[in-house]
Amino acid sequence: MIEIRHLRKVFDDDTIPLKDIDITINRGDVISIIGPSGTGKSTLLRCINMLTEPTSGSIIVDGQDITERGCNLNEIRKKMGMVFQSFNLFGHLTIIENIMNPQITLLGRSRQEAYDKAMHLLQVVGLASKVFAYPDELSGGQQQRIAIARTLAMDPEIILFDEPTSALDPSMIGEVQSVIKMLAKTGVTMMIVTHEMDFARKISNRIIFMYDGYVLEDGTPKQVFEHPKHEITKKFIQRLSSLTYRVNSEHFSLEAMNDELSVYGEKLLIEAERLSKLTMAVEEICINNIAADNPDSDILIKVEYSEKLDVLSLLILYKGEKFEVCSSQSKLFQDLLAEPTTEVKEADLENDPSGYEHEVLMRFRWAEEDAE
Repeated sequence: MIEIRHLRKVFDDDTIPLKDIDITINRGDVISIIGPSGTGKSTLLRCINMLTEPTSGSIIVDGQDITERGCNLNEIRKKMGMVFQSFNLFGHLTIIENIMNPQITLLGRSRQEAYDKAMHLLQVVGLASKVFAYPDELSGGQQQRIAIARTLAMDPEIILFDEPTSALDPSMIGEVQSVIKMLAKTGVTMMIVTHEMDFARKISNRIIFMYDGYVLEDGTPKQVFEHPKHEITKKFIQRLSSLTYRVNSEHFSLEAMNDELSVYGEKLLIEAERLSKLTMAVEEICINNIAADNPDSDILIKVEYSEKLDVLSLLILYKGEKFEVCSSQSKLFQDLLAEPTTEVKEADLENDPSGYEHEVLMRFRWAEEDAE
């Protein structure tokens, strides 16, 4: 369907987001593109539909090189839809008009045809009741679903998603992801730039990992996430699936850790309440007790989330005098320990090669009775 060969992009400031990209996109592929910020992921999508002109290389769509002069880009772009981080809806138009107008202007459909198509897609994305609303009357998640409906109305053969949930509040991410998952089942070809690893693993048949302007990995989710070829990929995936802190480090900041945990929770759709419980446990165990009683103590904190089990885990390893977790004088913390969804395990470590002497493992589960 699309062949990308030796694609390179150099901006005027000599930044080179794409150095040498070779990718083949097959019809029906659902490809998630992952990697650190600044590695060319969004630039790649913009080059594919020529919103950004490549410096060199070729992009061949159905046998036609769209980087060549004389190529009818408007016809090629009809085959592609793009959903941006920002919703790009026209604020002065109603929702139905936002979806109808491009069909009439670009595809030459009658108003009735465009209306029928728009109403069908509004039902698909669950927003038929918002037909005469204006964009500023909708939530961010609803606006993004409208943007997806508008893209689908053009009957694209491939849809490019540039971090479609990055501008949304955590509570709105799930509704947009649900629509994208539904589209994946229809067989439409999609490329999705995302930082949300569990979402990428579930929805994709291919994962592309980009780093420093190159494609380092291209394989199935199992291959890339569980058996990456490169150490850089492995470290990137581990960094996103778990967080590690050293309390004895001069760079440690509880406030900075809490901010990072908040971002971590947003990306993995972890409820704010559970993150709050975890940060309370860190402060009470590590700061108020272990570090307070042992000024020179070495404390390692590791946070990890298992989507499969829906469990948020806190592992604390430390040296020095042992703190009995259940002896805490904090009533709030004692109430937390008493919750049926909180699990605590303590252990003394013998002959641990890292030198840590004690371990605390806390798990925060989610239960339906908590949501009631």
